Amino acid sequence: MRGEGPFILLPTHLHHRRDTRFYSLGASGAVSAMLFAYILLRPWSLIFVFFVPVPAIAFAVLYIIYSFRAQRRGGDNINHSAHLWGGGWGVAFMLLLMALNGMEGVI
Repeated sequence: MRGEGPFILLPTHLHHRRDTRFYSLGASGAVSAMLFAYILLRPWSLIFVFFVPVPAIAFAVLYIIYSFRAQRRGGDNINHSAHLWGGGWGVAFMLLLMALNGMEGVI
């Protein structure tokens, strides 16, 4: 998934464009994109969170809820918006690839 950076960071940039104290650095949006693309393909596989096996689809739902709440609360210096948009980009990109390659029945 090359080139997702501008799509992931654009919403955050537009939201904070006048905030000179806001910084965003890291690859967590891209990691979220890869993780959610995987979850789209294998929703019932297990993801180990602190050594606890969790169905991937359950992890995705809980992670989205957590990210929305943490983004609204703020104050932790984490760009939760990048995680959300990264996950959305991963799903959208994978659906596009599947449509172009005729893989609609994979899900």
